[in-house]
Formats: sequence, structure tokens, C-alpha cells
Amino acid sequence: MSQTVITKSNEFAARLRRLLGIESAPVSWLERAVSMLGGLLGIVAILSISGPLLHEPGGAVVVASMGASAVLLFAVPHGPLSQPWALVGGHTISAVIGVTCARFVPDLIPAAGLAVGLAILAMHITRSIHPPGGATALAAVVGGPQVAALGYEYVLTPVLLNVTVIFVVAIAFNFMFRWRRYPAGIMATRRKEPGRPQIEHEKLIEALGKLDTYMDISEQDLLKIYQLATEDEAGGIDDASQVVVGQCYSNGSFGSEWQVREVRDISATADGRQVVVYRVVAGANRNSTGRCGLMEFVRWAGYRVLRNENSWQRAD
Repeated sequence: MSQTVITKSNEFAARLRRLLGIESAPVSWLERAVSMLGGLLGIVAILSISGPLLHEPGGAVVVASMGASAVLLFAVPHGPLSQPWALVGGHTISAVIGVTCARFVPDLIPAAGLAVGLAILAMHITRSIHPPGGATALAAVVGGPQVAALGYEYVLTPVLLNVTVIFVVAIAFNFMFRWRRYPAGIMATRRKEPGRPQIEHEKLIEALGKLDTYMDISEQDLLKIYQLATEDEAGGIDDASQVVVGQCYSNGSFGSEWQVREVRDISATADGRQVVVYRVVAGANRNSTGRCGLMEFVRWAGYRVLRNENSWQRAD
């Protein structure tokens, strides 16, 4: 087979993978096994606690949406769709909407469609998009007499009970693996390494806003991907001489951990150690002051920044 034919075949396979949405960077077998075990434990816990509440087949209909939640919490624990507010808000809001549609829309088909459609809208508005919430809303309409008999009690038991159980299991199970913390907010932020370029926090937020679509990837994960992809590139603060009194520096982090510090003073202690006195002028702990060793400040600082109207921009 000629090289041209092989190249065209590879290009066709690549286009086909993109069209079908096949992931190009699959995870390890260890990660797959951990995800499987987590889902198994989560569903066993839910059925053990919530299964007897509705008796007979009705219970299976109600807990079915938890299977989808288990996929998110144990296979994608750091994704925005998997986080606590999405899990709790998505299921609870959808359950209320589903029960309301079941009670006040007499025809099954319109009631089912309206329940799912309104649940999607409500999750968008409340920023609690959790795909299994659509199944929770649908189950309230098509779950049969046993589910209908519950009325709004359906929201508390079994929905909130199921959510609580799988939430607790997700926290405990994922905590056993240092690379899988849940909620994602407790993940340790990767320390900036000298010589790595950074993306301004505001630039990333602006870019995400321009997409005008919901992306199931967190800001922190985007940062990690960028850091890994650019870890051999140059830039940033890597020398104590680059820290100057009166200048402002950003740590290059994202979200709630982003911070800008203004250097107020650099002085030497009795033992000869240099100490930086700074004031936080933007981001986490704004308007607070602090002091640290000069080299500690160098390790913290990502790059020098300048104030530009209402935003901070990286200095050349």
C-alpha cells in the first residue's frame, strides 16, 4: 500500500472520529476500573436505602436517573455537570417541575414533554445543568400510579434521599484517590512552575463567553490542559530580581484562587533573609496585606500585570 493511500486513510479515520465524537485521549484502564467500582458502590447504596420506599417496580423507575448521575460523579467527577449544585439543584428543581406537570397537565405525552423542556430551561437559568435531572422530571410523569400517589413527597423521598446517598458515596469514594477529589473545588491547584507562560483569568472567561454554549469542562481543568501543553515554553517570573517594589503580580490561577498582589516593600531581616510586604489588590482576599520570603513570592508569582481600566493585563 502506497504512502499516499495510507495518509488518506488516516485522514479519513481522523475525520470520522471527529464526526462520531470518539475521544482522542482515552483514560487509563486504572481510571476506567475506578469509575466502574464507584458507580457500582453508588447504585448499590441507593438501592439498599431507597429501594424499599416505593415497593414493587415503581422504585426502579424513580432511581433510574441516579444511574446517569453515577456516570457523571464517578466517571467525570471534575466536570461542571457533576458538581454538588448541579447534582442537588438539577434533580430537585426537575422533580418539582415533573410533579407539577403530572398534576396539572392531564394528557401524558404533553405533560412528559413539558416536564423535560421546563426542567432544561430551569436548570439553565439556575446554572444547575445536570442531564439526569431530565430523567427525574420525566419519571414524575410516566412513573405510574405509585409515583403519582407520592405527589410532592416525590421531591424529598426518594429524589433528595437518593441525591444525598450518592453525594456522600462520591465524596468518600473519590477521596481515596489523590487525582480524583470530589467536589472538584477541593482539588489541589497545581503550583506554577518557573518558565511557564500563563493565561489571564479575564481572557479565559471572555473566550468562554464568546462560545455561547455550555461546555462540560471546568475552568481549572482548562488551565491544567494549557499548563501541560505549554510546560516547555518560556515566560513568567523565575528570578528574584524581577520582583520590584510598586509593581503588581498575578499568580496565574483561575476562578476563586486568582489573585493580584502589589509589592509594597522588600527588606532584609536580621538573619539576612529578604522579606516581601504586599497588598492584595484583586481576586481572593482583596484588600488584605501579607508578608512572605522573597523566594516564596517568586514561586507564587506567575507574571507581572498592569491595570487597564477595569481589567488586569499581563505586562510585556
